[in-house]
Amino acid sequence: MTEIVDRSALLDELLAASASVFGSDFRAYRNHCYRVLNFTLALAPSLEGTREKIEISAFFHDVGIWTDGTFDYVEPSAARARQYLEERQRREWSRDVTAMITRHHQITSARAQGALVNAFRRADWADVSLGVLRTGLPSGFADEVLRTFPNEGFHRRLIQLTLARVRRHPLRPLPMLRWS
Repeated sequence: MTEIVDRSALLDELLAASASVFGSDFRAYRNHCYRVLNFTLALAPSLEGTREKIEISAFFHDVGIWTDGTFDYVEPSAARARQYLEERQRREWSRDVTAMITRHHQITSARAQGALVNAFRRADWADVSLGVLRTGLPSGFADEVLRTFPNEGFHRRLIQLTLARVRRHPLRPLPMLRWS
């Protein structure tokens, strides 16, 4: 069985640096990031040298909701990740990290973008669906990750944001979804 990652110096550093931005949603977002990290690692165990990319993507993939105050957050989140990578002289990771962020709400397979991107997409779907869509995750592992990193109101916040978006933009309530 895959081992659960319950500590990541990089992810914790990114989260701590933005704790005030998340406010009362901090633990909810932190746990979501850790669930996505663990699910991605379980879905892509043979992809060597990708953990840091996954950690960075896990932090930035939804961050625009809070940093940019928008539910149309995919591009702002990707832009913040690119800036982060640029500042740390990791420009060569930009393609993979940006693809993980911009494709994480893709409904159809993202295999054409690579195994890492598709694993990250499947991991986020597993979490957003509260584990209903296991997307190939071992059942016992998924349950243990969900127990280790409880929801803490993350899905309640998503429902609140979705309802607010529907009222303002009824013809485009979920701008982050993409078919391909």
